[in-house]
Amino acid sequence: MGKLNYTVQPGGSLCGRLRAPGDKSISHRAVMLGSLADGLTRIQGFLEGADCLATVDAFRGLGVTIEGPEQGHLIVHGVGMKGLREPATALDMGNSGTGMRLLTGLLAGQNFSSTLIGDESLSRRPMRRIIEPLTRMGASISATEQGTAPLAIHGGQPLTGIEYAMPVASAQVKSCLLLAGLYARGTTRISEPAPTRDHTERLLTGFGYALERRDNHIVLNGGGHLHSCDIDIPADISSAAFFLVGASIAPDSDLLLEHVGINPTRTGIITLLKQMGANIIMSNERLSGGEPVADLRVRSAPLHGIRIPESLVPLAIDEFPAIFIAAAYAEGETVLSGAEELRLKESDRIQVMADGLQALGGVAQATPDGIVIQGGSLQGGAIDSHSDHRIAMAFALAALRAEGAIQIADCANVGTSFPRFVETARQAGLAVEARD
Repeated sequence: MGKLNYTVQPGGSLCGRLRAPGDKSISHRAVMLGSLADGLTRIQGFLEGADCLATVDAFRGLGVTIEGPEQGHLIVHGVGMKGLREPATALDMGNSGTGMRLLTGLLAGQNFSSTLIGDESLSRRPMRRIIEPLTRMGASISATEQGTAPLAIHGGQPLTGIEYAMPVASAQVKSCLLLAGLYARGTTRISEPAPTRDHTERLLTGFGYALERRDNHIVLNGGGHLHSCDIDIPADISSAAFFLVGASIAPDSDLLLEHVGINPTRTGIITLLKQMGANIIMSNERLSGGEPVADLRVRSAPLHGIRIPESLVPLAIDEFPAIFIAAAYAEGETVLSGAEELRLKESDRIQVMADGLQALGGVAQATPDGIVIQGGSLQGGAIDSHSDHRIAMAFALAALRAEGAIQIADCANVGTSFPRFVETARQAGLAVEARD
């Protein structure tokens, strides 16, 4: 990827209607489960970003025929639970932590060996959190001394279900262990310390695989089958989040976001923005492929700072870069704690956002597990996104209320989650330009 920079002129409002790209989490999982199902799975609304395309390529490398994607349409020719084949080369997951962690669980139960690699950023992200419980199930996985990728998964190891209390709430770890559990003898029981996104559980059920959910426990028996189905993937609330914030802070905004996934494990952003005074109305609520969706209408509103409840942190973990921008323009102080997980994302999102807000004249103080932001105004200036897509998009929308232009360096990775971000944002009213 070349270095791509954004220049965003100050001012403007967001109006009209837009559909954000398909949900990244569901796109990954739909391809994975469709590949293991018996029969043809037709997917629409698939996110054609680099991360999800890496998952498609990985399954092609594992012997699965996948047609598309063409305008979000994919046809996956499932090979059944035991039909994957040994890949000829290492599987490159690019920048995708979800792809790598989930695939590790799935590959741990195969009778062949495989290797997962990733880009520089992914090769720094912690993988022991999945290697340790998978090893307890009987898997054999080698990583670097630091516990990072490349991951060599030694096949042919029989897996046994375990009881696992997750030390940190993480949908990726939970999903990894559930996918391994499909191949394990007996029962896999996972308990989580706080609710995390449940797309894997919903999709497993959609593909006809029985599992039990009680309070914070998920119970699954190995050895079942997946049956193909058709899926219309909702728009990703994590991508819609930038526009929810943008339309809240920009005067005279009135924006309709269509077919947005409102899975209750993901709607922390809506709850938090409403607590800050945002004007967001949900309509046309319905179910799509087991996932709740709705249209969201957002209009500008005066925001005020809040103390973010720790119980909402896992429900908004990916949306904090956008929330921090809302906080920077809100009246009063916003305090976040209990979010050390944010330091382990594509970048250290706590530090990078604090640095960026300070560079624009904002008042923000990073803490070990969160941030304290004094609301007010932001000037123009230069930001380094540290090639983190969510940082880049957050600061792009900050320009709607800034006093000068904002230049954002290193934005190529926006393509991982929001392939047509610049065109979509311009159409809605943001004066953004991308230059190599």
